[in-house]
Amino acid sequence: MPSAPATPASSPAAPHAFGPAGPRLRALAPGLALCAAAAAIAMGVHALVPGLSALVVAIVLGIALTNLVRLPSQTAPGIAFSAKKLLRLGIVLLGLQLVLGDILALGTPMLAVIVCIVAGGIAGTVLMGSLLKMRTAQTLLIACGFSICGAAAVAAAEGVTDSEEEEVVTAVALVVIFGTLMIPAIPFAAQALGLGPEQTGLWIGGSTHEIAQVVAAGGIVGGGALGVAVVVKLARVLLLAPVIAVLAVLQRRASAGADAGQRPPIVPLFIAGFLAMVLIRSFVPVPGVVLSVGGFAQTALLSAAMFALGCGVKVRSLLRVGLRPFVLAAGSTVLVAGIALAGVVLTHPGA
Repeated sequence: MPSAPATPASSPAAPHAFGPAGPRLRALAPGLALCAAAAAIAMGVHALVPGLSALVVAIVLGIALTNLVRLPSQTAPGIAFSAKKLLRLGIVLLGLQLVLGDILALGTPMLAVIVCIVAGGIAGTVLMGSLLKMRTAQTLLIACGFSICGAAAVAAAEGVTDSEEEEVVTAVALVVIFGTLMIPAIPFAAQALGLGPEQTGLWIGGSTHEIAQVVAAGGIVGGGALGVAVVVKLARVLLLAPVIAVLAVLQRRASAGADAGQRPPIVPLFIAGFLAMVLIRSFVPVPGVVLSVGGFAQTALLSAAMFALGCGVKVRSLLRVGLRPFVLAAGSTVLVAGIALAGVVLTHPGA
């Protein structure tokens, strides 16, 4: 009697019915679905309350969820994927927000101030970290996050530093805490100092950590403050590429004896993609619908990634890191804000 044909379940090809990526996708699916749902909730909250950034809501949601309930182990691969891969893809799309002409319109004096904010903020934070006897990698994560563009800069620096997971989530948590405090603090301080709306906007953009936090603080001031604050902040974001390239070169020198595959590339691929998007937006007439779709995708990707990063912030673990990271974060915040204020007052007196 002829044997029965093999069923799909018994066929050797069955496990690979979805191709080599099938098992990988199935492993990622639960965590990706959770991050997607969180991103949708965060974006929905933002739609209802425009003053609340979707990215900030997503981070807070991740922190709250991971500390209130035990997440299923099946979600871990997808959450880790979102915290790294989706975040980097979001950074690439962030480049579509930058128009070089808008940044150059700030003028040479203000552009010089922005370079001083980033360079001085990183150098000063590294010096303070050394005095506090903190690990160089942890210090660099905080320095980049507070001096450039918050959690996105932390993630970018992670790829070119010898950092540990706990150091990354600590830096992200500090960005959330201190950046949120900046939202009411800078407008209040600006009013107390008698700064005008333009000066206040320049100071907000030069000192506040996350773009979302800049938007929230600029919205409090109103007038033309929000527009100029966002442009200044995006100029700081543009410096992410050269800073990461410098850190990569330093890391390659430090690991000169290691295999080539263990050394970070001088320009990580996602940073090259970010620069490509900046050039496209600046020199190619991009249709409005493409910018709208790109903006939506960027917000969705970064919201999912922020939620994933928030899931890594365990309050008990954060308490165990001690006071030194908090002292460094406070010092870095004051330093960056101080450099920004001095630069704004010098370049825009009485504005």
